[in-house]
Amino acid sequence: MPGSRNPSRNLRRWVVAGSIANLTLAAVKLTAGLIGQSAALVADAIESITDLVGSLVVWSGLLYSARPPDDDHPYGHGKAEALATLIVAILLFSAGIWIGLDAIHSLRTPHPVPAPFTLIVLLAVIATKETFFQLLRRAADRAGSTVLAAEALHHRADAITSLAALVGISVALIGGPAYAAADAWAALLASLFVLYNAFNLLRKPFAELLDANASEILAPARAAAAAVPGVVRVEKLRARRSGAHFFLDMHLHVDPELSVAKGHAISGHVRAALRTQLPRIADVLIHIEPGPPATT
Repeated sequence: MPGSRNPSRNLRRWVVAGSIANLTLAAVKLTAGLIGQSAALVADAIESITDLVGSLVVWSGLLYSARPPDDDHPYGHGKAEALATLIVAILLFSAGIWIGLDAIHSLRTPHPVPAPFTLIVLLAVIATKETFFQLLRRAADRAGSTVLAAEALHHRADAITSLAALVGISVALIGGPAYAAADAWAALLASLFVLYNAFNLLRKPFAELLDANASEILAPARAAAAAVPGVVRVEKLRARRSGAHFFLDMHLHVDPELSVAKGHAISGHVRAALRTQLPRIADVLIHIEPGPPATT
């Protein structure tokens, strides 16, 4: 398996930095929410604690998926990323449900208007979280990592819940005691957003764990294989994803008059072309079939 399967140090540093940020922000938001009497800020702190647990899951998934293939796992350990992403999505669901139930409880229990200083805390949180989202999303796109994309989404979800809390607290402060419930309504809105993100996040790991056809790699792989001299036609092509990499099964038509040795050589050229042009392809299983004679 190519050495590029290992997650880069840069990616792991961002996960560590995000974990430290989550821990710090959770402590700040929880303290400010309790002192400033803000249900939305306390709910936001709980979401950050979930983010911290999610970061630890992401870290574990990256480390385990980087293990080389062995006798029990000849295809490597890349699906650990999908499993970690699934766990992160479940954590998001749990956080969304908890935040929603707590918001409903706050709506049924009168509480005072939050303290003005909570707005300053939320502005700092939003700026920090959105920065982490942008940086991690770009890193995930470059690495093709679903679990890093999930971690980035976690930061964006936290930024949105903080923004909802900011709006709710602002309404409560401007409107006075009659609008104190705006804080709880903001927390309830944030819970719905978290649940929506969790639902969307579930789709990719489920598809990968169930070996759904990785459609994003099919067209470029087919084109690369068809361009190799000696290939008459790419008949069948299937792809499955494992972490940031792909495994392909391919049926190629070649001139039926070719010897076994020449057909085997063509399959080797196709495999080399695919691995060179599409480095995220970890391995290709090629089946050679007789096709119509190649035209000259």
